[in-house]
Amino acid sequence: MNEKAKKIMIADDDPGIVDAVEMLLEFEGYHVTSTVDGSTVLDMKDELPDLLLLDIWMSGEDGRDICRQLKATPSTQNIPIIMISASRDIRASAMAAGADDFLAKPFEMDALIEKIEKLTH
Repeated sequence: MNEKAKKIMIADDDPGIVDAVEMLLEFEGYHVTSTVDGSTVLDMKDELPDLLLLDIWMSGEDGRDICRQLKATPSTQNIPIIMISASRDIRASAMAAGADDFLAKPFEMDALIEKIEKLTH
């Protein structure tokens, strides 16, 4: 079985970020789904991802609240979450919300791949 056939979900309201990251991850061999709506993340029931890339600020929704809810739900609590934000000083609050890692925008794609590989192996 292909080690990299992991499912990654991207939740970010910036279509440019979603498109770029989606293309890169698919090129790296990941199966990628994406949403620009935070509530979609909370509704996932089937086909849970192996990792979630979650933007902190999404159209009126705070990704930290979404992260807390996912980590409090038995079916989603073990999904690794990397929170992303243009604000570098939010790292502590992202980690306090239960994020497994944090990446500040703009980020190097190599750094993203490294974090994903660390959390999905």
